[in-house]
Amino acid sequence: MLRLLHFYVKERHVMKIIKTYHRSHLFVSAIRILDYQKSAQPSIEEVCSLLDFSLEQGHFICNKLVEMGIVEIVEGAYGMRLFIKDHTLLEEIPMSDQESKLDEALKQFKATRKGYAKKVASIQADQKEKRKNLFAGLEKKLKSDLKNK
Repeated sequence: MLRLLHFYVKERHVMKIIKTYHRSHLFVSAIRILDYQKSAQPSIEEVCSLLDFSLEQGHFICNKLVEMGIVEIVEGAYGMRLFIKDHTLLEEIPMSDQESKLDEALKQFKATRKGYAKKVASIQADQKEKRKNLFAGLEKKLKSDLKNK
């Protein structure tokens, strides 16, 4: 795990997409490393700083790990601290990420929005064509009126 964490920190700009399984292992490893380095349990902010995760991503992963019983959050005088409860449960996390319902809803929303954008563009093109035909008709009428005078 330490090797994986070292590789991630060293090559974080190359590794853009990491699966939940690996993120969870990294998160737990970071808790262990910070506990060893500082002789105190780390906060979520410290773990996120070490892994170069955003706080939102860190809280998301931490909440998932708490739900699974892998990590425990203890709130004390010095803020919220992370403790590893049962690291063996990490292996129950599926290796492949499945699309969440939020991702599916987002894709559906984007597709619907794209459809609306096409519909608006076609309506605008029709209006432009109608305006062009109207002006052409008015110009033709004006020319015929000028010829008649």
